[in-house]
Amino acid sequence: MLLVPCPHCGPRNASEFRWMGEAKPRPDPHAATPAEWRAYLYEKRNLAGWVREGWYHRAGCRRFFQIERDTTTNATRPVSA
Repeated sequence: MLLVPCPHCGPRNASEFRWMGEAKPRPDPHAATPAEWRAYLYEKRNLAGWVREGWYHRAGCRRFFQIERDTTTNATRPVSA
């Protein structure tokens, strides 16, 4: 079982959440090329190790937040500023 540490509700079962994917900066909508949008929307890096991810607590506080998760062990930690 994967426990996701919601910053508002505490650790909860991952089934309460919606995984939003790897957090990455959005391209500038006025300057981005179609190739940059395609890469932003569809290309995933699939890294092994610590990755910053977005999560949505759909069965709890209904808030979006980010955490860092080690994709090889599922260990989590708060996002460092």
